[in-house]
Amino acid sequence: MNKPQTLFDSHLPPLAERIRPESTDGFYGQEHLVGDGKILSRLLEGGTSFSIIFWGPPGTGKTTLARMVAAASNAQIKELSAVSSGVKDLRDVIKLGQSNREMGRKTILFIDEIHRFSKSQQDALLHAVEDGTITLIGATTENPSFEVISPLLSRCKILTLKPLNPEHLHHILEYAFDQDVILAKGELSLGKTEKELLIQSSGGDARKMLNTLEVAMNLAGGDGRITKDILTEALQSKTLIYDKQGEYHYDTISAFIKSVRGSDPDAAVYWLAVMLEGGEKPEFIARRLIILAAEDIGNADPSGLTLATSGFQAVHMIGMPEASLILAQVTTYLAAAPKSNASYKAIKSSMATVKETGTLSVPLHLRNAPTDLMKDMNYGKDYKYPHSHPDHFIPENYFPDGVEDTFYHPTSQGREEWIKNRLKSLWKDRYSDK
Repeated sequence: MNKPQTLFDSHLPPLAERIRPESTDGFYGQEHLVGDGKILSRLLEGGTSFSIIFWGPPGTGKTTLARMVAAASNAQIKELSAVSSGVKDLRDVIKLGQSNREMGRKTILFIDEIHRFSKSQQDALLHAVEDGTITLIGATTENPSFEVISPLLSRCKILTLKPLNPEHLHHILEYAFDQDVILAKGELSLGKTEKELLIQSSGGDARKMLNTLEVAMNLAGGDGRITKDILTEALQSKTLIYDKQGEYHYDTISAFIKSVRGSDPDAAVYWLAVMLEGGEKPEFIARRLIILAAEDIGNADPSGLTLATSGFQAVHMIGMPEASLILAQVTTYLAAAPKSNASYKAIKSSMATVKETGTLSVPLHLRNAPTDLMKDMNYGKDYKYPHSHPDHFIPENYFPDGVEDTFYHPTSQGREEWIKNRLKSLWKDRYSDK
């Protein structure tokens, strides 16, 4: 038997591209968007379009959905990658959009990895999107509220995509073996155990699954069987070791955060190196450090949050490889800093109380009274201004009726010990035994 024809023997596009569905009939997952009566289903059925940003993990259907929207609305679609495109490319598309509009045709600009566009590039899109010259569809794996400028974000509908579950991936595999020009020949086989391993290792990413399958196809022997050993070899391909959205991604960031929380700067910087060498976005790591500074260090060292925030700004401005130095500084400082989760526990506890009690009325003495009518209604009456008293403090009730509790329990770590002693002196009844 001759070895089956594969990508490496031909000029065929990649497997993931070959089986990309053109309609929802071959699309699996994202039922909250394409299910009956859902937003994208209505959009596709109506043949209309509006500016959208698809936010979700890789391999979940962002590009496919963008092309479906363009086809349904009879629009000309132009696709750009933020990695390789500049302002000139955007201006060319805008000119095309102006020409199409004069002829009564829509133009959809699809930008993959839109989070990689600079502010100036995003600014160049604003007017064209606003006046309808182009309809923008962006795809991003990063939180658009961090990466997309607010004026552009306000002109787009954010649609969130979810990782594909095993059932979705199973259907996609069946679809590939049924529809692909090579796999449909029946000369390659994938057993049940191997199929489960392939699905499990994909981390909800259909593209990763199909790319792995394609590597395995080219490693298969003359009998066409994709064995477990072949699949394991394909999975161990260097490009697949660190998947920025897969299981190892989450395991590694977890190890990193726990090392910082556990005050081990050496382990923390090791996991930092693993992520950076694997191609992890430095901004993602920097954002996690900001969260950690508030959650795990808090007021034990308030400068930790300041340093983490400054670190994020510096990383964003500098970029790799020098951003690694900034991340290393922030990581080692936060790992070595005194720890307290008292602020974290305080907000969790207070939010639980609010959910239990509901939103209670603000006491009259705490209300602002900018008008005479409000003053006549006793807004602000009997409020005691702390700065008018010794030590700029006077005991006052700042809770609504029915609530009085101690949510914040400062520790004896670092700066928080001073805070603890001060609160004891101010609120003796509440903090004397804390």
